[in-house]
Amino acid sequence: MNATVLIVDDEKNLRDGLSEAVRDLGYEALVAASGREALAAAATNKPDAVLLDLRMPDMDGLEVLTRLHAAADGTSVPVAIITAYATAANTIEAMRLGAFDHLTKPIGREDLASLLQRMIRSRAPKSPPRDLPDADGFPETLIGSSPGMREVQKTIGLVADSDATVLITGETGTGKEVVARTIHRVGARSSGPFMALNCAAIPPDLLESELFGHVKGAFTGAILERKGAFREADSGTLFLDEIGDMDLAMQAKILRALQERVVTPVGGKPQKVDVRIVAATHRDLEQWVKQGRFREDLFYRLNVVPIELQPLRERTADILPLAEHFLAMASSPTKQLSDEAAQRLAAHTWPGNVRELRNAMERVAVMCRSDIVAASDLGFLVTSPAPNAEEDGDDGNLPSALERLERRLIADALAESKGNRAEAARRLGIHRQLLHAKAEKYGLGKRKNPD
Repeated sequence: MNATVLIVDDEKNLRDGLSEAVRDLGYEALVAASGREALAAAATNKPDAVLLDLRMPDMDGLEVLTRLHAAADGTSVPVAIITAYATAANTIEAMRLGAFDHLTKPIGREDLASLLQRMIRSRAPKSPPRDLPDADGFPETLIGSSPGMREVQKTIGLVADSDATVLITGETGTGKEVVARTIHRVGARSSGPFMALNCAAIPPDLLESELFGHVKGAFTGAILERKGAFREADSGTLFLDEIGDMDLAMQAKILRALQERVVTPVGGKPQKVDVRIVAATHRDLEQWVKQGRFREDLFYRLNVVPIELQPLRERTADILPLAEHFLAMASSPTKQLSDEAAQRLAAHTWPGNVRELRNAMERVAVMCRSDIVAASDLGFLVTSPAPNAEEDGDDGNLPSALERLERRLIADALAESKGNRAEAARRLGIHRQLLHAKAEKYGLGKRKNPD
């Protein structure tokens, strides 16, 4: 008997389209127009997979997901959330609540075929997640809907409730601490403390005391006892930033603390700690291991769940949402970006990544006297080639190089045509609808123009 797929969506056209595609792929299709219909259909028909819309009039898709898992007898049906309104909040919460995947509409036939194949093969017992407040209250700190950022959001949702050690990698300024704080905030240890320690900012002779603490009189100047970061983070999360800059002697001590969950204060006795470790570095630790600059055993102890943050130049769709977010935070009333300003931002290479973008928006909020930010207000942005210059394609990744070139050509055409998409499409020799789709993909959408 063919596997059965339950399709839940309040829009009839979408239900019908998915049903037809599901049947064409060789599965049986059931449909439900609401959350309550979905729960009733699942209870009666025991589907093998569920495609679930997030926004429905009677019940939120995350509530339906939770109820489906709660009603399962030992084996939860795999549920994929498919939504036109993907955010960091609902992506992370869906994955944390046990969603098989979280996808944006529309979903192509090949992607649907792959998804259903993986879902039906995955039938395995799942334990119900811990109750948390409604996801609508989740602060939107991980701005971005690019494929790279959505993978990060999904991973956070999957790992949040575990105690697995996480290693976050990425260039300086990509937001590694934001990811670490999000893992803590949405996870099972959210009621405990979050301690952040920059290993590169502390002299090596003081780092041991900062990490493990010391007893009174342990060394000259130790006039008071110090708990240290490990014990201060007890029952919570310890974020070790720039761990790649730690010397080899301290790496050996950190390894022991991670393996045994025991720390020894300077001059004191070993003490047990209950702490989750999230580490981060901008270094290529695998290369450093080969060079003998980082312990191999520590690398594997840290790299249990790796999260890689792409540089901002490689997730161009996130540039304008981030810029608008930072501009709203820094200005009151909120300033808006003109078309030309948006195109200038999208075309910049952002060597300083998200940190540089945030600083730029704070500068604009102070210096721009108009409610509309013009391209001239961004004159301080010096155009510089990104690492692995795009004209040379030095990164060896042809699709990425082509995407960067395409984005730049579209941005230039829109700037030259002063935002007139019909004229920009004519200059580029493509259909206007294709230009519209590409502009949306690269975050070059329509913005309010200055008077």
